Amino acid sequence: MSAHDWRKSSYSSEGNACLFVSAPDNATIRLRESDEPETILTTTPGTLRALIRSAKAGQLDHISAL
Repeated sequence: MSAHDWRKSSYSSEGNACLFVSAPDNATIRLRESDEPETILTTTPGTLRALIRSAKAGQLDHISAL
């Protein structure tokens, strides 16, 4: 995958810890973090939507307390 296939999240700052997203096809979404670009999380659009909805609803807040 070439560098131009990745888009930086508009919520990422100019420093470290930037989130990059790539969607090589309609069924796959790839996520990586700028500090470890070789580590790539692959998911589906539906699963990512469910994760974002859960986070926005506060359903994952208990995880930060660990």
